[in-house]
Amino acid sequence: MFMFGALSISAFAQPENGRWSEERANAWYDKQPWLVGANYVPSDAINELEMFQAGTFNPELNDKELGMAESIGMNTMRVFLQDQLWLVDPEGFKRRLSTFLDIAAKHHIRPILVLFDSCWEPNPHLGPQHPPIPGVHNSGWVQSPGKERLMDRSVEPDLKHYVQGVVGAFASDDRVLAWDVWNEPDNPGLDLQADVPAKVERVNELLPKVFSWAREKHPQQPLTSGVWRGNWTDSAKEPVTVKIQLRESDVISFHNYDWPEMFEARIQSLRPLHRPLICTEYMARGNGSTFDTILPIAKAERVAVINWGLVAGKTQTYLPWDSWQRPYVDSAPSVWFHDVFRANGEPYRQREVDLLRNLTGRGTSQNRN
Repeated sequence: MFMFGALSISAFAQPENGRWSEERANAWYDKQPWLVGANYVPSDAINELEMFQAGTFNPELNDKELGMAESIGMNTMRVFLQDQLWLVDPEGFKRRLSTFLDIAAKHHIRPILVLFDSCWEPNPHLGPQHPPIPGVHNSGWVQSPGKERLMDRSVEPDLKHYVQGVVGAFASDDRVLAWDVWNEPDNPGLDLQADVPAKVERVNELLPKVFSWAREKHPQQPLTSGVWRGNWTDSAKEPVTVKIQLRESDVISFHNYDWPEMFEARIQSLRPLHRPLICTEYMARGNGSTFDTILPIAKAERVAVINWGLVAGKTQTYLPWDSWQRPYVDSAPSVWFHDVFRANGEPYRQREVDLLRNLTGRGTSQNRN
C-alpha cells in the first residue's frame, strides 16, 4: 500500500529535471489516436542530408509519398534530422523543415523528429552524397553528429545550439508529435571496434545534456530515446545508456525486429514503467517481424508502431541485413526486408496495406498519387 501510494503521489509531481510525470505522459497519450506510421526517407534520398539539403529537398515527392502513407491509414512518420544542416544554414533548414511539416499536416500526419543518430557512417559531410552501393542495405546513412564532432568537446556548444534552435523553433507547433533526441545512442555504427568504448562513454555524457537542452525550450511535445538492445527491466543489468534513456524519456520508445512473441515480451517488460509505449522501429519480414503478426498485438496493447521504411528507393532497405556481407548485386531476394511501396506507388503486398487500412480504420481503397 505504501509503495502504491508513493507511486500515485509521484505521478502528480513534476520531477526536478523537467521530465513529464507519469500522469502528464499518459494524459498526452490518451488524446492521441492509435499511432501507426513509418520511418520516412523519400525514395530519392540516400540519407537525412539528401532529404533536407537545399539542393535535393523535394517537396513534390514528399507530398506524393506522404499521400501514399495517408492512403493506408498512417498518421505519423519518424523523420531524421542532421546537425550539420543547422550548422551551415539554420534559417534555410528551419524553412525546409516547416515546409515538410506543412506537407505532413496536409496528409494528417504528425512526425516524430529525431535529433541525433549513432548509426552507420561516422564521417558525414554536406554536399553531394555518394550513390547507393549496389545490392547493399542502407549504404549511405550517416551519423549525427559524426565521430569527429562527437568526440571534440569544443563542438558541444554547437550541438546545444542545434538542439535548442530546432526544438525552440517548433516547441509549440502542433504539427510535431514528439522528439526522439537520439537514435540508438550506443550503437557502434561503422566505427572501429577499438573506438567503441570511448564513443559510448562520450554519448553517455552528452545524452542527459541533450534531454536537458531540449527541455530548456519547454516543448509541448514529449521527449524520448528508444531502447534497442540489452536488459531493460533489471536495473542491475541495464547498460548505462539504457538507464539514461529510461530515466529521461517522457514516453518510452523501443525497437524490436523479432518474432511476435518477443515483441509481446518486450511490451510486457516495459509496462512496469507506467508510461506510454511507442515502438519506433519494427517490421523486418525475413527476421520474423511482419505487419500481419505485429500490428494486431500492437493494437490490442495500444502500443504505437512505426515500421522501418515507406517507399523503396535509394536507401535500398528492402534488401536484408546480410547484404552488408553479401551484396545482392545480380538479383534482389523475392521477400522484401523493409518498406511498403514501390516507387511507382504500388504496394509490395496488397494484403499488408489492406490490413493497415482495416486495423486503423483510416485510409482509402485507392492510393493517392
